[in-house]
Amino acid sequence: MADTTTHQRPLTGWDKPELDLSNAHWQSSSRGLGDVEIAFVEGFIAMRNGARPESPSLIFTPDEWGAFVSGARQGEFDLT
Repeated sequence: MADTTTHQRPLTGWDKPELDLSNAHWQSSSRGLGDVEIAFVEGFIAMRNGARPESPSLIFTPDEWGAFVSGARQGEFDLT
């Protein structure tokens, strides 16, 4: 599967750099069974939809990632 980078204008107040994800080592969240993939790039965590790798990725700082994972484990992200 080829990795691609999508160029978008950053949001106002966006304090994260534009990361080059083209050579990122993406890891599946569920050993290849799920759709979410993450990569560690330049001190940040990128998350993307593995079924649509051309879609934009979410970028987290380590603190944001920790809060996201903690919240998900506590059920704070129930999208049903």
